[in-house]
Amino acid sequence: MSDLKLNKITKKDLKHIFIQNVLGLQLGWNYEKMQGLGYAYSVMPALKRLYKDDPAKMKQALNMEMGFFNTTPQMSHLIVGADVALQDQLGMNDENEKAIAGLKTGLMGPFAGVGDTIFVAIYNAIIYSITAYMALSNQPIGLLIPVVGCLAILWVRWKLFQIGLAQGTRLATTFADSMAIFTEGASILGLTVVGAMIPAVINYKLDLTYKVGKVTMNVQTMLDKIMPALIPLAIALFSYWILGRKHMNSTRLIFVLILIGMVLGNLGAIFGWIGSLV
Repeated sequence: MSDLKLNKITKKDLKHIFIQNVLGLQLGWNYEKMQGLGYAYSVMPALKRLYKDDPAKMKQALNMEMGFFNTTPQMSHLIVGADVALQDQLGMNDENEKAIAGLKTGLMGPFAGVGDTIFVAIYNAIIYSITAYMALSNQPIGLLIPVVGCLAILWVRWKLFQIGLAQGTRLATTFADSMAIFTEGASILGLTVVGAMIPAVINYKLDLTYKVGKVTMNVQTMLDKIMPALIPLAIALFSYWILGRKHMNSTRLIFVLILIGMVLGNLGAIFGWIGSLV
């Protein structure tokens, strides 16, 4: 931490950011932004320090930070650190906003894959297996193992935060003169990650079949041969389009999708009934 050279953000701010990220990242979790609200809360000390005298930039930065975000909480410190360092070095404008938003979107997916494996699957399997075995052996000291494990994870999270700060500062120094190229690369990476998430997050299959003579044709199978995950992609594009309409928001979109699902479900039942009569 002593080697970091930040312009405005203080060490006290960094400690507050770390604590708020540990305690607040999962606060306000919702299906629209997931960890977006908690992420904005995490970096709020930095935003107040950087933009306290510029309400327009504060609003722009806060809107950017409240965007969709979802990753393993333990790995989020790398992204938060890089985000904070970039804003400290470069400030906030339209170009930098795109670069930082693209960086967040591009890193959250890969970090989630690594973090879920290390901090969820492996960590839980090892720590709680040992704890359970010691509990079955009537060894009270086993109760301390999860506590020690949590303290170790906190130390790792602090180190990851420092790495994120250092790398963010390095990025700002390296790409200061070529931010347009960096912004384009980060945006492409972010869009690629979001696109790859569509078939994983949206799971909808048409249950429509019809008969041609003695052959039963499955509509979903035919669509998969044309393009896998075509229906999830269509739903995502439709949602993106309809959210741009006047008076439309995410809550109303949910009801629209529920209504469409009910209609398509009933159509499937009707087609199935007609097919049974043929």
